[in-house]
Amino acid sequence: MTHLHLLHVDDEPDIREVAAMSLELDGAMTLTSAASGAEALGLLEAGCRPDVILLDVMMPVLDGPGTLARLRQLPGHEATPVIFMTARAQSSELSRYTDLGAIGVIVKPFDPMSLAASVRDILAGAGG
Repeated sequence: MTHLHLLHVDDEPDIREVAAMSLELDGAMTLTSAASGAEALGLLEAGCRPDVILLDVMMPVLDGPGTLARLRQLPGHEATPVIFMTARAQSSELSRYTDLGAIGVIVKPFDPMSLAASVRDILAGAGG
């Protein structure tokens, strides 16, 4: 199994905690967490090189789509795979997220027991 480094960005501490516990079930995943889009961009600018970014859509100040647009401008992150996480699961919204450049969407509330597998399945489907 391929080792993955994930950057998880969510403004809700409880969601970050549940995601961390569920991703740790996959022994081949390393996780870095950020509480905001700005914090995530700072980590990336400081040299964080995740294999995939799990990005909450609805966050204050800098939302997920805004964070994605800004990270695409960072050298070395033009093609970093991004998976949006959202409670908004209307089909029109889901297609909008992929139109913005996400390789997939994980709907909240997610199943903690299958989060790591969902990430791997989306990456596999995207050719990663």
